[in-house]
Amino acid sequence: MVKAPDAGRRSERSRRAILDAALALLGEAGYNKLTIAARAGVGKQTIYRWWPSKAAVLLDASLALAGEPDAEGGWAGLPDTGDLAADLKLVLRARVDEFNDERYEAPARALTAVGATDPELGARFTERLLEPQLALYEDRLRTAREAGQLAPDTDLRLTVEMLLGPLTYRWLLRTGPLTHAFTDALVDAVLGGVAGGTTTGVGKVTA
Repeated sequence: MVKAPDAGRRSERSRRAILDAALALLGEAGYNKLTIAARAGVGKQTIYRWWPSKAAVLLDASLALAGEPDAEGGWAGLPDTGDLAADLKLVLRARVDEFNDERYEAPARALTAVGATDPELGARFTERLLEPQLALYEDRLRTAREAGQLAPDTDLRLTVEMLLGPLTYRWLLRTGPLTHAFTDALVDAVLGGVAGGTTTGVGKVTA
């Protein structure tokens, strides 16, 4: 007996093809010239059955670019080895590698530009992607603060933005090389400031 095609699997393949096409074309042609259907090999009606607008396609594409969430719909937390500085350096080095990956850079820059000029998309992008990711950094810093590795009055959100702001600024404006050495120095400077000017022993659990 011939097995019937799996409609769900076919739909997921089509969905992924559309998102992949959106990311590829976004980097090549930009938002205003984005025509997804032909590259994805589907009809326009297929796209608009799943998404109400081109901006909605790009939002899902940006989420796909960030990686798949876990079973609870979120992303895995930051590592917690007991050494805050080492954990943050590990994560920010991975971020640098991502920013320097040509498969990521062009669509990510285009998505950032669209989010800055389209208030509705920008707000949804922040709500669905940026805020959950920022919360992961806050959670790791909160754990460190509760363990006595940071001052009790440390502003967690401010510290996160002090870590990620310069990294994003350098990436967007190309003010300097984006390297592991840069992010290591950034972590040391931020944690040194939070700890009152020194990173000696910052983030390490002692017996």
